[in-house]
Amino acid sequence: MFDFHTHSLFSDGELLPSELVRRAVVNGYEAVGITDHVDFTNMEHVLAGLKRLELWEGKGEETKEGGGEKIEVLRGVELTHVPAVKIGKVVKKARALGAELVVVHGETLVEPVERGTNRAAVTNPAVDILAHPGLVSAEEAELAKENGVFLEISARRGHCLANGHVAKVSREAGAKLLLNSDLHSPEDFLTEQQAARILAGAGLDLDAGEVKKVMKVNSRDLLKRVRESYI
Repeated sequence: MFDFHTHSLFSDGELLPSELVRRAVVNGYEAVGITDHVDFTNMEHVLAGLKRLELWEGKGEETKEGGGEKIEVLRGVELTHVPAVKIGKVVKKARALGAELVVVHGETLVEPVERGTNRAAVTNPAVDILAHPGLVSAEEAELAKENGVFLEISARRGHCLANGHVAKVSREAGAKLLLNSDLHSPEDFLTEQQAARILAGAGLDLDAGEVKKVMKVNSRDLLKRVRESYI
């Protein structure tokens, strides 16, 4: 399992980063991104705190507590309700402060996210993931493909309402999808079976390999890119 969108006590999650990682190990995750909500006011604090997560600083090292399993922990941010015209500037600042993973909080159907946020994200190659993009347009999906921005299928209540639409336009455009939990509490960890069912529910074909591609191939593609560019 891979999950590139989770939240700790550094924003609105319930878990310390160390417990979040520990639970990910126990659940058999290969990699987890801690991507707490940030804007101009708290980015330095969040990233400085995540850098202190030294127990897993050796990326991919074996964890004895996990029975010899390996986990890779990515320090990230979710740029949340940042004005669309400022997203480029904030992405650049996040990278300068050491963010290994940059997620943009997309135009979900259940929050008043500013219009133009999706476009600002998919036109920026330094963005990794556009989270819960709501009614993302065909043109925005094309731009995501061109700029290597992954579009998210969300397991989170509310944000998941547009999953079918996101899957459809992404398939038509050839944009890459990821499934993420948007985890905030221990109950939000996903099993492989749950993840596959969520993707199938969004309209992806289990038999044609679409589900496996999202869960395995695309996730490893993103992890490889992050390793090569930011670690």
